[in-house]
Amino acid sequence: MQNVPDFSELLAGAQHTAVHLEMRDSYGIAGEAADFETFRRTGVHPDLAPESEGWSGWVSSVRGALARGVVVRRARIVSEPVTDYIRYEHAGTVVNLAAGEQVRWLPRRQASDIALPGNDFWLFDGRIVRFNHFTGDGASGGPEMCEDPAVAKLCASAFEAVWERGIDHEKYTV
Repeated sequence: MQNVPDFSELLAGAQHTAVHLEMRDSYGIAGEAADFETFRRTGVHPDLAPESEGWSGWVSSVRGALARGVVVRRARIVSEPVTDYIRYEHAGTVVNLAAGEQVRWLPRRQASDIALPGNDFWLFDGRIVRFNHFTGDGASGGPEMCEDPAVAKLCASAFEAVWERGIDHEKYTV
């Protein structure tokens, strides 16, 4: 198994950009299962406080990157009508924005002619790719790191194409 640095280490090492492309309509991340179930029952995201224990590490990492001049962007390709999980993510995105991330959404039908890698990824400074693998039910399948210039170029091209077509979070309704 490949030894992959923690995400926080990679973000801390970024000097210019950190971009994230998400392409699944549902994730089964154990750490957010209770919050997601609450959201499904109530329609209200239970944790929208950037300084809460659940978000503080993430928010601190992103703000630290921004303070160093790193631009942090996230794009999500989603099927429509959206799943309950995407509604949950959309509601929680206010925290990503509060941390300083820029976020856009792209309906999947508008991505058909974009060459996309097979997995979600983070791309740091256009050269280090951290793929996020998931199991069929959306649980984490573990990360993989790649520094192959051709792979980084594919990921950068895919992200920029999605970003260009994407809808700013504030204008995308679910």
